[in-house]
Amino acid sequence: MHSLSSKLTLAFLIVGLSGALLVAVFVGGLTRRQFDEFVVNRYRADVISAAAEYYASNDNWDGIQAALRRRGMPGNQAAPGGGNLPLAIADVDGRVVFSTVGRYRIGEAAADIIRGAPGVLPVEVDGQTVGYLWFGDRRGVNSGRGSPEAQFLAGVDRAILWSAGAAAVLALLLAGVLAGTISRPVKELTDATQALASGELGYQVPVRTKDEIGQLANSFNRMSADLARSNKLRQQMTADIAHDLRTPLSVILGYSEALADEKLPGSPEVYDALYLQAQHLNRLIEDLRTLSLADAGQISLARRPVEPRDLLEHVALAYLPAAEARGITITVEGEGVPPINVDLDRLLQVLGNVVGNALRHTPDGGRIELSALHADDHVVLRVKDTGPGIPPEDLPYIFERFYRGDASRPLDDGSSGLGLAIARSLVEAHGGRITAENVPDGALFSIEL
Repeated sequence: MHSLSSKLTLAFLIVGLSGALLVAVFVGGLTRRQFDEFVVNRYRADVISAAAEYYASNDNWDGIQAALRRRGMPGNQAAPGGGNLPLAIADVDGRVVFSTVGRYRIGEAAADIIRGAPGVLPVEVDGQTVGYLWFGDRRGVNSGRGSPEAQFLAGVDRAILWSAGAAAVLALLLAGVLAGTISRPVKELTDATQALASGELGYQVPVRTKDEIGQLANSFNRMSADLARSNKLRQQMTADIAHDLRTPLSVILGYSEALADEKLPGSPEVYDALYLQAQHLNRLIEDLRTLSLADAGQISLARRPVEPRDLLEHVALAYLPAAEARGITITVEGEGVPPINVDLDRLLQVLGNVVGNALRHTPDGGRIELSALHADDHVVLRVKDTGPGIPPEDLPYIFERFYRGDASRPLDDGSSGLGLAIARSLVEAHGGRITAENVPDGALFSIEL
């Protein structure tokens, strides 16, 4: 028995049978005790009533034996094995006038009855005690074969057994249903993990419930979808890396072959072109190295206190010539913002990537605003431009590696296509986060530290 369904079915069946048997034992025992008490109390009341009636009618106890036996008490209905109840009657002087046991003989004195032995009850007529009734041990009094009481208890036992059997069958049916409900999604998850292991990334399992197994299925589906997406991004990144490496290498190889074959004379313009392509190639390799260090958690940070406004002014000065050449205004705001403990070079790289990206998308004559503000226990650095904004369908993916909203746009501006991905990695290495959003007149990047 190796399947989960079989084990669960057996477990439910054992629990159901155990419960049914325990109920049968306790209910059967309690029924017998209570019924035994009921039978004895009923006959005791009947005997006392019959004895009192006889004495009231005859004013003595003569002939009580025959009178009680004519009335069928105590008879074999209540006696064990069809015998008589352990019963004795004595008059007010303690003389035994009726007895079904050898302990008390008719005509002899029974002083212990007068003194109130266990099981002794008075027989009263018109408020006067005219005798005493003694009942002996009552255990097993209703066990006589063939008696109505024994038949009743046998019927109760049969009902309990039938109930226990029905409970066992019901437990088996419910166990099968519940075991299937639990084992089915587990089997589906097992098959899904095997499909995932065989390379079928993105495999989804049906979510049938909202309990823990349903939550597990949801988690698996998210993991599978993330793996498929990560694999797709990895393949795309590999293709993009190959493409972006091929472009400068092709230029360098082309010029080199032309120079070697003397088909192209050496000139400052040719050497400048070779140098620019080599720089682009080196920048791409450095960006990939930075991302690999970030992925491995090995980026080292030399933190020190830095004034946010000074940081923004430094970035603005670096991009001021390029901005002025296109008539773009760069402003800086951030008075009174407390210092932040960061790696200056790394954060300059982050802001450089974001501001460079804003500069490429801001039209001539536009505006780029750099600002810093203090919110709660965070400092937020903002870069806002007056460009066309970010297409809504691209907004969730702009921090991914090599992602381009316009896939046909060539990287002819010297960028590697990794700037925003590097910015996110470096900000997260500082324990912060970077976000992007569209505002009414452009795009806004926020760096929270």
